[in-house]
Amino acid sequence: MSNKGKFYMTTAIAYASGKPHIGNTYEIVLADAIARFKRQEGYEVHFQTGTDEHGQKIEQKAQEAGLTPKEYVDGVAQKIQKIWDLMNCSYDYFIRTTDENHEKQVQKIFRKLYEKGDIYKSSYEGMYCTPCESFWTESQLVDGKCPDCGREVKPAKEEAYFFKMSKYADRLIAHIKEHPEFIQPVSRKNEMMNNFLLPGLQDLCVSRTSFDWGIPVDFDPKHVVYVWLDALTNYITGIGYECDGDCSQQFQKYWPADLHLIGKDIIRFHTIYWPIFLMALDLPLPKQIFGHPWLLQGEGKMSKSKGNVLYADELAEIFGVDAVRFFVLHEMPFDNDGLISWELLVERINSELANTLGNLVNRTISMSNKYFGGEVVSTGVTGEMDDDLKSVVTGTVSKVSAKMAELRVADAITEIFNLFRRCNKYIDETTPWILAKDEETKPRLAEVLYNLVESITVGAALLKSFMPETTEKILTQLHAQETAFENLGTFGNYVSGTKVTEKPEILFARLDCKEVLEQVRVRFSQEEVQEEADNAPDASAASNQEETVIDIEPKAEITFEEFGSMQFQVGEILSCKAVEKSKKLLCSQVKIGSQVKQIVSGIRKYYTPEEMVGKKVMVLVNLKSAKLAGVLSEGMLLCAEDENGALSLVVPEKPMPAGAEIC
Repeated sequence: MSNKGKFYMTTAIAYASGKPHIGNTYEIVLADAIARFKRQEGYEVHFQTGTDEHGQKIEQKAQEAGLTPKEYVDGVAQKIQKIWDLMNCSYDYFIRTTDENHEKQVQKIFRKLYEKGDIYKSSYEGMYCTPCESFWTESQLVDGKCPDCGREVKPAKEEAYFFKMSKYADRLIAHIKEHPEFIQPVSRKNEMMNNFLLPGLQDLCVSRTSFDWGIPVDFDPKHVVYVWLDALTNYITGIGYECDGDCSQQFQKYWPADLHLIGKDIIRFHTIYWPIFLMALDLPLPKQIFGHPWLLQGEGKMSKSKGNVLYADELAEIFGVDAVRFFVLHEMPFDNDGLISWELLVERINSELANTLGNLVNRTISMSNKYFGGEVVSTGVTGEMDDDLKSVVTGTVSKVSAKMAELRVADAITEIFNLFRRCNKYIDETTPWILAKDEETKPRLAEVLYNLVESITVGAALLKSFMPETTEKILTQLHAQETAFENLGTFGNYVSGTKVTEKPEILFARLDCKEVLEQVRVRFSQEEVQEEADNAPDASAASNQEETVIDIEPKAEITFEEFGSMQFQVGEILSCKAVEKSKKLLCSQVKIGSQVKQIVSGIRKYYTPEEMVGKKVMVLVNLKSAKLAGVLSEGMLLCAEDENGALSLVVPEKPMPAGAEIC
């Protein structure tokens, strides 16, 4: 394989506040596909990812979990890396911003920029968004809320260090104009120029004093380095940047980065703040920054009970890793947001993976075994359909390479599946089952099957960057050696006389959408109560901490007589079923003394109907009847609610008969 030189690429480092959903995971899979393809082309790739682990939001979450911030991020970083590994991502280095070397270099960078005069001390007053860790002026707010995430903001004032952004603004504008490939897609470039750079840059707050979880400013330790100056510099510290000047050979080899792959929501930080920091450090700018669109997870508020907050590990468990990789890569447009849902996954797996690809491989191997005992031989007996097939196959590699050079990954996959579709059409055109009926046409049949095996081998080799496990399965079943990338544009690399496997493996089985949705429903209803515990970092270090308490807004006082008008009794649930017209309601038949009342409760997210049967519960009996989702409800089950909105039925501590009064 020819060596085309170095290729250094990065993802945005994942914020270590919790388990990443499939939209977050899309980025690492996209980056992995690009990195794998570059390696296949002959580049020496260094692929870096990691975790962003400082900030006020993480400090708060750690406090809520009863952990130190370091204990908290250790647990989350482990979960993030586990998902990256599960998705078969071939990163070369996983950096954490709590790494000792990174923290040391950030302190040096801050000091250098301060001594250079690019950083100065002042104070900041504005509206602060904790989730985004961003200050805003009143004029920047949208409907009084954060313009980035739409959440509430709070007034804040504190002493801080600031970076002189305007000092480098003209230089950055000139660079963007001179390097049209620097920010991609073009729509992102236009947004940055028109909305931020051309109107004029404000100086940037680069330190905080209102929280402690950050890298201390070594010459003013009451300050911690603000998130972006800390997080963005991982791209250089991770490859051996030394602020004092003695940079590693790795840094000298790989910097500047060839590609920063990031989500469109953080494009401003990477295309304005980061280049300006680099200019201040007298370092060359990265060659390209690509702000990919979002993978949207269905309509409405994200909720596990609706099944529209999706996680890569759950999807992979049901569909397989390569099927999930295929979907997120193939369904994401270049410049527009993509959609993901259980139904769309099933449809694409059936149409593309089971039908177009899986059925093609299975048919070809089965026919080779049926007609020639599995031996695939090129006889040279050609036909009129062969040239067109070969033209499509040999032309695909250049088309895929062109698409990948533009980072149009979905289009590259489409080109590969066009090859597989042409193979299926070739089967229909050549009708192998008819050729097999006559001994005189058997040599032609052998050539047809050879052409199919060769074509599938080429397609599988091109598919390797996107679906590595599937490629390996296909080549193993065909007993094919992987063709060198530079030879994929020629036809006839498959060794004539090779035998395919006797029993082809089904690559992707067709799925029944109703069965998948039922599997998802049962899974969520049974496991969702455990989700918070599963997703949280290991809390063993907090086992001796005090139990969490919750304060709620007090209601107006009531008299004893008013309380006495409410009738509470113990009830026994005889039967329970889901309410058909609702995703959150359960309908229970509750025995209270000698009566049976029907009670509808919004607890389907936390209990299955089967779990409800037999429970002794506390019931508000004399609540006025009402219809919920068209079903009559004659009372209320009492529940406790935690700070996250999770519900738990209130039950008697000791065995009590149905109907016992609660007083």
